[in-house]
Amino acid sequence: MLDSTGPGELPYGIPPPAHRLPAATHVGGVHLLVSDLARSRDFYEQILGLRSLVVDARQAAFGAPGDDRPLVTLQTRPGVTAARRGAFGLYHFAILLPDRAALGRFASHLSAHGVRVGMADHLVSEALYLSDPEGNGIELYRDRPREDWPVRDGVLQMDTLPLDLDGVLGELRREEAQAGMPSGTRIGHVHLNVGDLSAAEAFYSGGLGFDVMVRGYPGALFVSAGGYHHHLGLNTWAGEGAPPAPEGSRGLSRFEIVLPGPGQLAAEEDRLREAGFEPVHEDGTVRVTDPSGNRVLLRTGDSA
Repeated sequence: MLDSTGPGELPYGIPPPAHRLPAATHVGGVHLLVSDLARSRDFYEQILGLRSLVVDARQAAFGAPGDDRPLVTLQTRPGVTAARRGAFGLYHFAILLPDRAALGRFASHLSAHGVRVGMADHLVSEALYLSDPEGNGIELYRDRPREDWPVRDGVLQMDTLPLDLDGVLGELRREEAQAGMPSGTRIGHVHLNVGDLSAAEAFYSGGLGFDVMVRGYPGALFVSAGGYHHHLGLNTWAGEGAPPAPEGSRGLSRFEIVLPGPGQLAAEEDRLREAGFEPVHEDGTVRVTDPSGNRVLLRTGDSA
């Protein structure tokens, strides 16, 4: 069982970072490099039900209905290769659905299309797991209301248990069975393969200011802002000290962290530089690379 906390305290006597990100901080879009754009586009439109926002010969961006914010952006270029097994990069990105009925719709939809999925109940959420045609891991999940998250001795409880699929499907109304991705859908979290958890913590908590929520799970660390169960998962399950994926490998290109205002963006840039990292200010965003080579784009904009 995983242990986490609410916004007012951290587990196991873990001190909060010297500065803490505002509670409104959240994960924005995910950018992927793919080898077959047409095949991937079909998957994100037909299987995931996302809406095309931008499509040309080199990229395709997808969002939820009624929302022009890209959730997933695919890019391609000549010479894209498969990532080396065990390399750093994306473990999965997680699409947060607005309610349990939406999760039920997807369970039914994926079954009808013969898509193999994994399933789990994490106590704070219920989830389906699958991969896109390029091998990128995807989680589709719904959060339970925060007031229903189980707490023991002041510590939020998380686990990986069998999903009550019958209960999830029981939320499904017949007229909704073929519905696509619902409005209100967003990226909930990103889970990364890293080479060293201490270095990852120094960057994401010490540098950026995320709270460490879970430290006790073997080979993994979970961090968030505002008491969320996790905005980022970090693990060494691909092997400690494994090399980063070569440049031009398919997989994660970068992911976005959205801050509530421009003043916060400038402050993050200063703190990262003071912590010994090398942020680059460009077109109203800040780009920085974590110690494992995962690229992060900090920006301001939409609310969660």
